[in-house]
Amino acid sequence: MKQRVYIDTSVIGGCFDEEFEIWSNQFFDEVRKGHFTVLISDITYRELELAPQVVQDFVQTLPKDSIQSLTSSTEVDGLAARYIEAGAISSRFSEDARHIAIATIEKSDILISWNFKHIVNLEKIRKYNAVNMMHGYSVLEIRAPREILKESKNENKE
Repeated sequence: MKQRVYIDTSVIGGCFDEEFEIWSNQFFDEVRKGHFTVLISDITYRELELAPQVVQDFVQTLPKDSIQSLTSSTEVDGLAARYIEAGAISSRFSEDARHIAIATIEKSDILISWNFKHIVNLEKIRKYNAVNMMHGYSVLEIRAPREILKESKNENKE
């Protein structure tokens, strides 16, 4: 069974960023090969509206059957508020909290992001998951794209 992977806007934008392009593009190559189902929320789609056109258009290059669109809800907003109340993240970054919440509620196998400040951050991941467990949700696996790839095209450079 394919892994269901929630992506935020940074993973898509990473395809056009010199620092992240190798891993973002390799991730999407694996999506095109059928290794992953990509979960994209209305939160991500709204953020993409502010991105350069090339980033906005990128989603259209993915096979339709590899994408599952998600819609946020009052449950998502409530869980995001709990992350903020617990001090996992500031209310200034409530959209990031909503990404974590929707991925949790929709039971994604993993959330990937290049946002190391608010999402892919060990201290914050522990806090998000503590809130999840306190409220009856599963632990959410959160990683950078390069951490879930089968083989890195950049192995010789590391």
